[in-house]
Amino acid sequence: MKSGFVNIFGKPNAGKSTLLNALMGEKLAIVSSKVQTTRHRIKAILTEKEYQIIFSDTPGIIEPRYRLHEKMMQSVKGALEDADVALLIMDVNDDWEENDQLFSGLHLKVPCVLVINKTDTAPRDKVQACIDYFKNKPYYKKIVAISALAGAGLDDFIKPVVELLPEGAPFYDTDDISDLPTKFFVSELIREKVYELAQDEIPYHTAVLVREFKEKQTLVKIVADIIVHRETQKAILIGEKGSMVKKLGTAARKDIEAFLDQKVFLELFIKVKPKWRDNELYLKEYGYGS
Repeated sequence: MKSGFVNIFGKPNAGKSTLLNALMGEKLAIVSSKVQTTRHRIKAILTEKEYQIIFSDTPGIIEPRYRLHEKMMQSVKGALEDADVALLIMDVNDDWEENDQLFSGLHLKVPCVLVINKTDTAPRDKVQACIDYFKNKPYYKKIVAISALAGAGLDDFIKPVVELLPEGAPFYDTDDISDLPTKFFVSELIREKVYELAQDEIPYHTAVLVREFKEKQTLVKIVADIIVHRETQKAILIGEKGSMVKKLGTAARKDIEAFLDQKVFLELFIKVKPKWRDNELYLKEYGYGS
């Protein structure tokens, strides 16, 4: 039996969350085309007869501008320190030299797999040129080229990862798929809809707090606050005659029902908390670090 922590690192929008979801065969990490969608370290537990892998999706590596960013980078630091194997993921269409510098700068002391992602969006000769560019870099043991979104290459992905894992007993029960509570995933699914439906800076100024989660006989009642910085943002998210918040609620409810496999009554409130991203008490309340 092999078991260990396999943590995923890379720039924003490299495909970390898409890869995690594809490997698990289930949506655990929210995704969007906007950068910095992932704010938390999300653990996903994959258990098979011969191995247990605890994958960690981490926020994209950035220079912090707010306390929120600092909290995000602290979760990356924690993942760097407890990894048994690291997945260094990059978009084949991104700047190869920048990714090389980033991966070199991590100074990882554990075996690494270099993951060249989004191969479905580039011609074959470009993918090969990327593999050749990274071929003799010292910071990884194995290299794989995949499309996390299309699923291409994922069948051969696990084997080289398992080979690098230490031997040991499983850390979690075989039925567990994450160590995070259900309320966390509910709040993330709501936040994902803000990323999908709101424009400009609003998604980056938004947090979600689930205030009520009650399982009743026929449905689950959920009450959540969507937190923004300014009154103007609140007005946009409410929309004319409540049209935007209704749209957000309907879209989120459908995804939450699919996730919980239960009927859901969802009530959303938009609240203004100025400069919450730099406020230690608000960050703690909204689940960003201790």
